[in-house]
Amino acid sequence: MSNKNPILNRYKRWIDVSCALILPQPQVFMASELDKIKEPVSKELKEFEKHFKELMKSNVPLLDKITYYIVQKKGKQVRPILVFLCAKVCGDITPSTDVAASLIELSHTASLMHDDVVDNAYERRGFFSVNALWKNKIAVLVGDFLLTKGLQVALETKNYFHLQAVSTAVQQMAEGELLQMEKARKLDIDEAIYYEIIRQKTASLIAAACSSGAASTTSDDALIKKMWLFGEKLGIAFQIKDDLFDYNDDDIGKPRGIDIKEKKMTLPLIYSLNKTDRTTKNKIINYIKNESENEARVKEVIAFVKQTGGLEYAEQVMRNYQNEAIEILASFPQNEARESLKQLVFFFTSRKN
Repeated sequence: MSNKNPILNRYKRWIDVSCALILPQPQVFMASELDKIKEPVSKELKEFEKHFKELMKSNVPLLDKITYYIVQKKGKQVRPILVFLCAKVCGDITPSTDVAASLIELSHTASLMHDDVVDNAYERRGFFSVNALWKNKIAVLVGDFLLTKGLQVALETKNYFHLQAVSTAVQQMAEGELLQMEKARKLDIDEAIYYEIIRQKTASLIAAACSSGAASTTSDDALIKKMWLFGEKLGIAFQIKDDLFDYNDDDIGKPRGIDIKEKKMTLPLIYSLNKTDRTTKNKIINYIKNESENEARVKEVIAFVKQTGGLEYAEQVMRNYQNEAIEILASFPQNEARESLKQLVFFFTSRKN
C-alpha cells in the first residue's frame, strides 16, 4: 500500500500527535455483559492493564509509536479475562497469573499482526491495521518483538509452564494456518480436517490461556489438564461462531463473505457441500476456486449454504462444544469465578461480533 495514500497519511499524523502529547484516549465505560463477567477479577485486570502498557513500551521511537497505537485500539481482552478467571477457579491469584496473562495477550497480539500480513488485511477492529499504516516488513518485525517480549517475561520470572503452554500453542497455530493454506488450494477439507485446523489455529491459544491460569494457582496436574481441555472446547465453539459471521446480514465489523473470497472452507459450507448433489457441489466449488472475487457468485454461495441447512448444522455443533465446555467446568469447585467462566462461555457463543 502506497505511502502517498492521503487517508493513511492523515491517520498516521493523528497518531504522531497523540503519541507526542502522551494524552490518554478518552474511553466511555458502559455497563455490559462482559463487565459483569469479569467482576470477580476486575481489580486484578486493572493492575494487569497497567503492567501490560509498560511491557509494550520501547526505547525505539517508531516501535514505541506503533505499540502505543496497538494499546489504544485493544479488543475485548477475553484471553486475559480467561487467565484470571481460570486462576481464581483453582485458587488465589498470584504474580504468576499476571505473567501468564501478559504472555498470552502479547502472543495473541503478535499473531493478529502476522495474520493481517498473511491475509493482506488492512483493517483490524474497525481501524487501519499496522501493516496498512506501516507496511508488511514493519508489521512482521513488531509482531516478532511482541512475541519475544512475552517469552522474555516468562523466562525472567521462571514461569516455565506458561512458556511451554504458549510455545505449544504458537507452534500449533502456525501448523493450522499452513494446513488451511494447503487445503485451500484443493478445497478438499472434510469435517475432521476442519476441526483439526481450528483446534490448532484458534483453540490452542485459548487452551493455553486457561491452563496457564490454572497452573498459576495450583500444582494439581489433573486440574491443569482439565482446564486445557475446557479451553480447547471453548476455542472450537468460538471459531465456529466466528465462521457463522461470514453469512451474517448484519454489520458486525467483519466483511460478509470474506472466508469465501479467501477460499476458506468453513463448517457451514463443508456441511452443505456434503448434502447436495454432485453437479451443484462441482458448481459451488468452481465458484470458490475461480470466481471468489465476483460478488454475485459469493452471494450465490451464501444463499446455497443457507438453503441447505449449513448454518443450522454449524450452530448445533457449536452448541455441542459449548455444552461440553460447561460440563467440564461443572467438575470444578463452585465459586464466583466459575459462574463467571460459565457466563463467558455463553458470551463467546452468543456474541454479535
